[in-house]
Amino acid sequence: MATPTTIPSPAKETKPIAAERLLAPLERFMRFEAAGGILLIAVSLLALLWANSAWAEEYVAIFQTRKFTIGYGQWALSKPLILWINDLLMAVFFLLVGLEIKREIVVGELSTPRKAALPLAGALGGMVLPGVIYAAINWGRPTIGGWGVPMATDIAFALGILSLVGSRVPMSLRVFLTSLAIADDLGALIIIAVFYTEQIGLNYLALAGAGIAVLVVLNLLGFRRPIGYMLIGLVVWYFVLKSGVHATIAGVLVALTIPTRRRVNQHHYVDFVKRMIGKFEDKIDRTGPAHSSGEQQTLVLAIEGAGRAVQSPLSSLEFRLIPWVAFAIMPVFALANAGIALGNGEDGQGLPMPALLGVALGLMIGKPLGVFGFSWLAVKLGIGETMPGVQWRHIFGASWLAGIGFTMALFIANLAFKNDPGSLDAAKLGVLGGSIVAGAVGLGVLMMCPKIQHDPYHG
Repeated sequence: MATPTTIPSPAKETKPIAAERLLAPLERFMRFEAAGGILLIAVSLLALLWANSAWAEEYVAIFQTRKFTIGYGQWALSKPLILWINDLLMAVFFLLVGLEIKREIVVGELSTPRKAALPLAGALGGMVLPGVIYAAINWGRPTIGGWGVPMATDIAFALGILSLVGSRVPMSLRVFLTSLAIADDLGALIIIAVFYTEQIGLNYLALAGAGIAVLVVLNLLGFRRPIGYMLIGLVVWYFVLKSGVHATIAGVLVALTIPTRRRVNQHHYVDFVKRMIGKFEDKIDRTGPAHSSGEQQTLVLAIEGAGRAVQSPLSSLEFRLIPWVAFAIMPVFALANAGIALGNGEDGQGLPMPALLGVALGLMIGKPLGVFGFSWLAVKLGIGETMPGVQWRHIFGASWLAGIGFTMALFIANLAFKNDPGSLDAAKLGVLGGSIVAGAVGLGVLMMCPKIQHDPYHG
């Protein structure tokens, strides 16, 4: 998942008022690239402490026992809070994932076979080897169903740690890791849809398909209002949920229907903005107070409207969702899912070790070896090529960062062990432990790289 982006601001601004000065540290933190990962770590620790404290019963009651009902009659849905979070809020997370996947396929690093070869190879290796390691440890055991847990990369954590390295890695390594994580997410979505769906209600699935067809028609007709897609998308989500396919798949399906076409040509946009700025400058009163006239405000609004028109609905919606997902949805998900009662286990003997070891070793051994090995193989076979400025030491460090599973790994663990609380807690602990080790090693490897004086990715 993408991380918050810093927005440029005018060089000179009026002196901030007291309230703005108080909020400034929070705003700076939210623009910090690693902020989402830091918040996830803090919330996860809070959940872990809460679930093992004297208030553990309240944690279970709030998230797992007490049911909340939305709707009326046969249309009502009654679920514990953790399922509302995992089914509904995470559908928004997957909507963002779907938008990122579509953007990368249409205009990004997955848009051509040559561009896509290296991250796709790395993602494939980073899924196959962790799954094999987990299966080897859990073969013949009831916990074998968790083979998909260590196969996913948490892009927010990985990019957040990568940002701490600064100028020791080229920008193209970030592009590689982002593309790899997005391809990884696509693979995880396929695994969820194919292997973690138990029963399918074809009538509801047909209704969901009809909703998607309506969205496709709206796209072809040039309808560009994201709110329309979201309202119909909510209906699609309901029918997908009722069909038995995991409801979060609806988020990805809806994302794929969001238009990527712009309403305004980029050259026309530049010419228009230049004219508006010229008119604004003509109206500046250099001797009077620093207030904008009504005509200047109209010009500013015209520029803002042109800016919205030159953005594709996909880019606009993606940009709006990023802070909500990073600073609200993912922390809430972590709070509800990272609360592991460490005393649980099979027959009171502790957590099932095969599940814990399979997940942990899959993330901190299978992931880095799979990503690095398949990437190296793709280059040696001439299928792919390394990006400008990227050396193998960089890819080795990034391969370890790919072992940070967390959000998607916890999500798949909930699907794999929804009827086995002990194995679920073991898998969660394996996710946390494996992700910490992989992230620490990856950070250490990249910190030992020399600083880059000239980044060829920027020309």
